[in-house]
Amino acid sequence: MSKSFYHVVLLSMKKFIVQSILLIFVLHEFAYCQKDRPRDLGLQIGLFQPGKWNAITDVDGVEVGHETIIISDNIRTGVTIIKPHGGNLFKEKVMAAVHVVNGFGKALGFTQVEELGTIETPIGLTNTLNIFNVANAIIDYMILDNPNIRSVNPIVGETNDSGLNDIQGRHVKKIHVLKAIQNTKSGPVGEGSIGAGTGTRALGFKGGIGTSSRLLPKEIGGFTVGVLVQTNFGGSLMINGAPVGRELKKSSFSSNIPYDGEEGSCMIVIATDAPLANRNLKRMAERVSHAFGRVGAYSSNGSGDYAIIFSTYRPEYQDDKMISSKELKNSLMNGLFMATVEATEEAIINSLFMAESISSKYGKSQALPIDETMKILKKYKALNWNNKLYPWEK
Repeated sequence: MSKSFYHVVLLSMKKFIVQSILLIFVLHEFAYCQKDRPRDLGLQIGLFQPGKWNAITDVDGVEVGHETIIISDNIRTGVTIIKPHGGNLFKEKVMAAVHVVNGFGKALGFTQVEELGTIETPIGLTNTLNIFNVANAIIDYMILDNPNIRSVNPIVGETNDSGLNDIQGRHVKKIHVLKAIQNTKSGPVGEGSIGAGTGTRALGFKGGIGTSSRLLPKEIGGFTVGVLVQTNFGGSLMINGAPVGRELKKSSFSSNIPYDGEEGSCMIVIATDAPLANRNLKRMAERVSHAFGRVGAYSSNGSGDYAIIFSTYRPEYQDDKMISSKELKNSLMNGLFMATVEATEEAIINSLFMAESISSKYGKSQALPIDETMKILKKYKALNWNNKLYPWEK
């Protein structure tokens, strides 16, 4: 047979493999869509109400995109992109800040944010050894829109998914990052074993991407706070005070209890429409530690726990001169502090509830058993609090 025949056969096989991979992605997304979020099951966290989507995208203008990579028996990874707004970020920077809870990580671009107080690119989340590839791809994307760029500061965070993924293969390529950027959108956000959360583990179970939001009452500003997390850290899971990890016999520092995920990291991205400069944004970001404690985390030695925060509020300009701006007084920050804690806590819990079990040749991470967890929450009277507790008792 001719070489051309074999060439056609190889092309056909390649096409079949690609289609099969795409089918896996479709089935993955379909499975995600069928799961109920914790709030839909009666798990109500905190005092403030969530936004329409209970997601970071409730902050007007914020967009999120994922690219999930599941191939063969060894690749379980991906990338997640967060855009503070849909315009040209290099020309329309947003006020921002960063906070380091525990610095065992490879966060890129944070020192410039700390120094200048602005973000000028989409924010990328991925795995530890792919952080540099993702940063390069974001730079390429920014140059396409801004051909005269001489310096740009890509913001990329990471967690280590080597327990389920061939991390040394660095399988997140430029094409995946550009697809995630191109596919960013507002509205509902995919959660669980998706994008940068595909291969992560948290609190002894399958971790992943989670998101939540809070709307402040008009009396204290009416602002929105949205949070997106990439969970991959250890601890003993607590939900509304219920010791779920201990009840399910998944708890750290118990030699006779199987536990997966002592070391790890958590990336936390916070968005708000409140008019804040980087000083008070940083104060908000520092509050994520309270949420960590509420879910049973303790930031282990090898945990890279970082918060990135930005405000979508834009001052008014005319002829390149600012003509109107406002910033909240320190005394008006309390509601934003509390909203940050609540949204972060719920985003972490959402990442666990929405995750699917993932296996590879490196091992398997079991999803949180929802039915058993709900029984535990009922046992500890941790459900439907807003039906009977101030200020929403019925």
